Amino acid sequence: QVQLAESGGGSVQAGGSLRLSCAASDRTAQYHHLGWFRQAPEKEREFVASITWNADSTTYGDSVKGRFTISRDNAKNTMYLQMNSLKPEDTAVYYCNLVTLSGSPLGSWGQGTQVTVSA
Repeated sequence: QVQLAESGGGSVQAGGSLRLSCAASDRTAQYHHLGWFRQAPEKEREFVASITWNADSTTYGDSVKGRFTISRDNAKNTMYLQMNSLKPEDTAVYYCNLVTLSGSPLGSWGQGTQVTVSA
């Protein structure tokens, strides 16, 4: 199964921006729908965004609509999450995964990348 690795997290002030990357281990990732999830301390993991294999459709969680943008570059086996207007409540570990068309995760979870937003 294709392996995914997240990167790009960091610490920013509220209102700032970050871009996360999700690199796939091989080219078979281009045939999969992909998604971003996040988990804040003492909270369940939640859906953030997903993108179809050919990038013709994207879906966002209500809390990030209008602020986050998901994209992918199949030539580079990489998916991105551009996060703008960050809020302290966006603080979490962010994960990427293969997903179903409805956004349910399919694969195993990686280590994620930490995003910390200070007020």
